[in-house]
Amino acid sequence: MKNGPPAKRALRALDRPTSLDPAGAPKRISGKVRTGIDAMVSGQCKTIKEAAEKAGLSREHFTRELSKPHIAEYLRQKVSRHLAIMATRAGYVKGELLDSANEMVRDRASSFVLGLAGIAPADPNLRSGTGQQPGLQIVIVQGPGAADGRVVVGPPVTIENDAPAS
Repeated sequence: MKNGPPAKRALRALDRPTSLDPAGAPKRISGKVRTGIDAMVSGQCKTIKEAAEKAGLSREHFTRELSKPHIAEYLRQKVSRHLAIMATRAGYVKGELLDSANEMVRDRASSFVLGLAGIAPADPNLRSGTGQQPGLQIVIVQGPGAADGRVVVGPPVTIENDAPAS
């Protein structure tokens, strides 16, 4: 056995990981799958079947590919980027609606913008100052002789109606 420095190839082997790190190496996504995802995110295709046809894949294969974790993550990232861009346009539109000729449109747009700023308008379902909700309110009051908690039943009341007796 020879004593001395190890061989260069042995040192290079130490620099490589012994097992493949699943999070380290990004998994490949084919161009056809990317084309199908782009078509769905952009709105060119409304269904998976249409996107698969546009990409030149079968619906079954495209669906299987979409269920893979790394492809689902890619799809989620594409959708998030697309929504971020659309959010800027939506903000602009809400700002423009504040100058609308229609009073209801202006009111709703201003309420929305104020809500985003953390200023909430008053809840229209609450009655002013009473804290009561609209609707029927049933109040149960004990009779004069029922202070000890027993139930007091009064005489039966007959309600007359115009309906013929059958």
